[in-house]
Amino acid sequence: MVVKRQKKARKPIILNAFDMGTVGLQSPGLWKHPQDKSRDYNTIEYWTNLAQLLERGKFNALFIADVLGPYDVYNGPRNLTAAAKAAAQWPINEPSAVISAMAAVTRNLSFAVTASTISEAPYHFARRLATLDHLSKGRIGWNIVSSYLDSASRNLLNGEPLPPHDERYEKAEEYLEVVYQLFLSSWADDAVKVDRKKGIFADPERIREINYEGEHFKVPGPFICEPNPYQRLPVILQAGASSKGMEYAAKNAEAVFINGMTPEGLKTKIDKLNSLIEKHGRNPKDVKKVQLLTVIVAPTHEEAIEKFHDYKQYGDLEGAQALFGGWTGVNLGEYDWEQELTEVESNAVRSMAEMWTKPFPGDPPNLKKTRRYIADKVSLGGSGVLFIGSPAEVADEIENWVDVSGVDGFNLTYAITPGSFEDVVDLLIPELQRRGLVWDDYPKEGLTFRENLYGTDGDDPTYLKPDHPAYDLRWREGQSKEEFEEKFQKAWKENFGK
Repeated sequence: MVVKRQKKARKPIILNAFDMGTVGLQSPGLWKHPQDKSRDYNTIEYWTNLAQLLERGKFNALFIADVLGPYDVYNGPRNLTAAAKAAAQWPINEPSAVISAMAAVTRNLSFAVTASTISEAPYHFARRLATLDHLSKGRIGWNIVSSYLDSASRNLLNGEPLPPHDERYEKAEEYLEVVYQLFLSSWADDAVKVDRKKGIFADPERIREINYEGEHFKVPGPFICEPNPYQRLPVILQAGASSKGMEYAAKNAEAVFINGMTPEGLKTKIDKLNSLIEKHGRNPKDVKKVQLLTVIVAPTHEEAIEKFHDYKQYGDLEGAQALFGGWTGVNLGEYDWEQELTEVESNAVRSMAEMWTKPFPGDPPNLKKTRRYIADKVSLGGSGVLFIGSPAEVADEIENWVDVSGVDGFNLTYAITPGSFEDVVDLLIPELQRRGLVWDDYPKEGLTFRENLYGTDGDDPTYLKPDHPAYDLRWREGQSKEEFEEKFQKAWKENFGK
């Protein structure tokens, strides 16, 4: 007898796709699989076809990751042999260049672009971000990273080593403050007049310099781009889960990419983050939490297991160790295969090092996180979790993680591309829709990123939530320059302590 699961009343979870302008994203070596097309990452068609597939599956967004140097810690220092042979996130293209092409062939899919605060001046980056948001009609988000690779720092900071972890976040705080002011405080909402009779395109009295002065950045402005009528500021996303990273996210982020290897372990991280969000006077529901996930799904359990074994034979253990070295700063080549990693100091992704070396709630009893265990796990599924099974079995896992951890959604990455995404769209999403776990369709045509994230209800669903610290930095229509200046100074002092 088949038991039909009841459809629960719940808010739909967020489903993002997770990709990168590279070959070996999270499952190094799978590019060798005859059905994998990741080698085409440097073609426009790869990205436009992917975007159309994701929109057919009613995905919320495509999240494009990025790094700015090779993973050269394993058997290092400065040894890219394993990464180059396995194509472990090497080579890699700039992530934002393909977005306008994808936006042109979709209407509702949003795009999150990763950009580091050590890579370029905030004024220059803000223009690129604003341009993408205009061209996509408000479908852009910025995933803020402070970088974690010494190989990137050497090439971006005149050969200097990567600054200490906490110092990078202090600089990132200023960087974001500059971006807030350029987008929100330099032009009034109604600065653009396009008055052909009077010959006035933009009213200069509705434009101001921001005159930002910090320890790391001095940016007078005014902003070089006009305000976006679709969403005034791109969505703010953040991916760091260290103590410093979580503080940063609790204050600023609208969505956070946060990983756990068990639903119980993920819950402890989410609970900690929620406490920090409340400390900053924000509603934890306004900061969406998203977990990285690889899915291997087939019509039956047996077919899914067969598919897993097929994929597994292409995994590259050397490439996996190269990825792990980049993420954590730990050279696994210094460990024996059965040696357990315990206390590890990291100037890279500190939360990643802790996740792979310290016990977490829900871990199997007597689990030993050895070099062999880590290399095997990373070789298929990377830094996230892996679900294998029929559509019903994978949906059960997803439902359990949502219910136990309180996670708001998942960043779905691939074992092979586009095959893994096709399986999710054709097999898994219909089952998730039947259970009410994801929406049946977009709520309207022409969604902005914030509407993809929060829904279309409310007075202004395209703008920041009122409890966000940058909410009152916006120069609104009808406010005189003097009125706005007074309001701005008060909001800046209250929310940024300056």
